[in-house]
Amino acid sequence: MAALAKDAVIGVIGAGVMGAGIAQVAAAAGHEVLLIDAQAEAIVRARADIDKDLQVQVRKGRLSAEAAAATLARITPADWDGLGRCALVIEAIAEDLEAKRTLVARLQQGVSAECIIATNTSSLSITAIAAGSTHPGRVVGMHFFNPPARMKLVEVVSGVDTSAAAARTVFDTAEAWGKKAATAKSTPGFIVNRIARPFYGEAWMVLAENAASPATLDAIVRDCGGFPMGPFELMDLIGHDVNLKVTQSVFEATFFDRRYAPSLAQQELVRAGRLGRKSGHGIYDFRDGAPKAQPAVEAGSEPVRRVVAVGSLGIATPIITRLEGAGIDVVRVQGTGTAATAGWLEIGAARLMLTDGRPATRRAAEEGHEHLILFDLALDYAGTPRLGLAPADQCGEAALRTVCATLSKGGFACSRMDDVAGMIVLRIIAMLVNEAADAVAYGICTADAIDDAMRYGVNYPRGPMAWAESVGLDFFARVLANLREHYGGERYRTSVLIQRRGWTRSGFRE
Repeated sequence: MAALAKDAVIGVIGAGVMGAGIAQVAAAAGHEVLLIDAQAEAIVRARADIDKDLQVQVRKGRLSAEAAAATLARITPADWDGLGRCALVIEAIAEDLEAKRTLVARLQQGVSAECIIATNTSSLSITAIAAGSTHPGRVVGMHFFNPPARMKLVEVVSGVDTSAAAARTVFDTAEAWGKKAATAKSTPGFIVNRIARPFYGEAWMVLAENAASPATLDAIVRDCGGFPMGPFELMDLIGHDVNLKVTQSVFEATFFDRRYAPSLAQQELVRAGRLGRKSGHGIYDFRDGAPKAQPAVEAGSEPVRRVVAVGSLGIATPIITRLEGAGIDVVRVQGTGTAATAGWLEIGAARLMLTDGRPATRRAAEEGHEHLILFDLALDYAGTPRLGLAPADQCGEAALRTVCATLSKGGFACSRMDDVAGMIVLRIIAMLVNEAADAVAYGICTADAIDDAMRYGVNYPRGPMAWAESVGLDFFARVLANLREHYGGERYRTSVLIQRRGWTRSGFRE
């Protein structure tokens, strides 16, 4: 199959924010677009909003005035009688299963036998939406992200009866419209809304243990994990009511799998009306005069002049390079292990190690080293401006201050966390990898689709599968096993795909 030709007519039903954005995308790609809404004034507003956005692009030099005018001219108000001309109709009405099912059933009475019907649902079952139609093979999910004209990703989702030809046509058409398409089977949350749940869920778990303030946790996730926003500031932006509803939807649709359990603390925020930016107060206070929350940075004392590096720090080796660049003498001593967690730094009286999912206090007892301090996972240790640190309960404050002072010489701001298993970045990444592995194991989508979806749909700096390949599956397997041992229950059960041994790093893509 191939993308729809530019002379194919596209129908869009629903002239809200999403419908207007989808109409703009299709018209910008050269299609005549019929925009339908039960309220005529909604179409007037939609065209005005589209024109406003196009003019912004013209002023920024991204679009010519002629191209903007032509795009708007291709979007015309229509009624149901015009749908017989359409090769593709995309519904973008309210996120209500019965309403969408009724609409799709009605559409199949008015479109041609070849017309594909796409639903822009973000989480509802494509199979369920198509169940009331006479030709469910022509119904496919085409999930745009908000705002459609800006966001790159389109999830192309197949229900049980969706034909391969229909899905392929929608995929190729989305790509022809300048989008990055990712295919998936209909499953709760599809790709992005399912895979992303740990980004929020683990943050709530760590906050519930009073590991650090939300501002500190957000800063560690941003600076160390490389994410554009931390989980709490992102939820404030999305709206806690919206975020909680999606989590509840996935939780219920997976028969209450504890991996997706909503946060009681977030529920309390919603009950209090603290929805985030749109209400003026969420995790953070956005009201006039409210002070901006700042991340904690641990004060140092005197740095040491010499550090001993025992074994290999693996992915964290750039810490050594940065310390040496700051004039600190690093003495290398051969270790006995090869795992990512086998090496450590001796800084004064303290031992600094990468977290592996065990609490620092437990590891201090097992290692026989009182002043043990763990540091969190980072996307790029060569460039991160911050390190998250978690000292064991036995660790003395003087030892911690010496470590912080020494690391600050290498350009690291040290943010302290209480001793929670897996800290914050590692917890999030391990669970993202675990969730992604399950999606591949159960045939929901491919590894490449996951990484594309998370990079282009929610702007992750690296997809979960790329994390697995970069850090190593054996490491994440140990982390998940340690988390499950520590917390018990089913939340941290390891994906069957990760449990298989003898993999290469390309195992996800075979």
